[in-house]
Amino acid sequence: MDLCKVNLDAPHSMGTTIIGVTYNGGVVLGADSRTSTGVYVANRASDKITQLTDNVYVCRSGSAADSQIVSDYVRYFLHQHTIQLGQPATVKVAANLVRLLAYNNKNMLQTGMIVGGWDKYEGGKIYGVPLGGTIIEQPFSIGGSGSSYLYGFFDQAWKEGMTKDEAEQLVVKAVSLAIARDGASGGVVRTVIINSEGVTRNFYAGDKLPLWHEELEPHNSLLDILNSTSPEPMNI
Repeated sequence: MDLCKVNLDAPHSMGTTIIGVTYNGGVVLGADSRTSTGVYVANRASDKITQLTDNVYVCRSGSAADSQIVSDYVRYFLHQHTIQLGQPATVKVAANLVRLLAYNNKNMLQTGMIVGGWDKYEGGKIYGVPLGGTIIEQPFSIGGSGSSYLYGFFDQAWKEGMTKDEAEQLVVKAVSLAIARDGASGGVVRTVIINSEGVTRNFYAGDKLPLWHEELEPHNSLLDILNSTSPEPMNI
């Protein structure tokens, strides 16, 4: 490859899958762990669910640099807000700070985010802040390149009044579905459960996720794949 002819300013395709779901008592956030730069996987085990306060987290998609700097600024402003008021910030305040930064810098940022958390005033809340700085309160929100494969699934699978376990199983299943279809999503699945009792983080390794139609089983080495038998051709 002639490096002199490579356009370093060309946009990179950046993919991910992020999900936020409300349930009866709190919220569940989930994400895959693949950070990609075009066809190159820059980080296969990144953490895309970032803490803003003790009771509010944000799922990040798009440019990792953009989403990280927005998260850092919001975390700082929320810390100041908590000191001034003497009580934790609500989920709505955190989401609106994300929206304010995203909207005021919409021509320079390339990131979509999902803010989720629990507070004593409104309980568990999910807010989507897509590209451009819109803010949308939703019972569930999905984002990133993998979300294209999940809209129909969520229309069928999501229901009101889910338990905590049902909501987390839905999130893990949805992320694993996106990983199976979206080449820019992959790695492991991380979830964060937020409710009145606090925050619980869970980790699901890639080789423990369910396999979907014609998806290959995980291997430790490329040699394992080459030495395995070829899949049977489909009968049409």
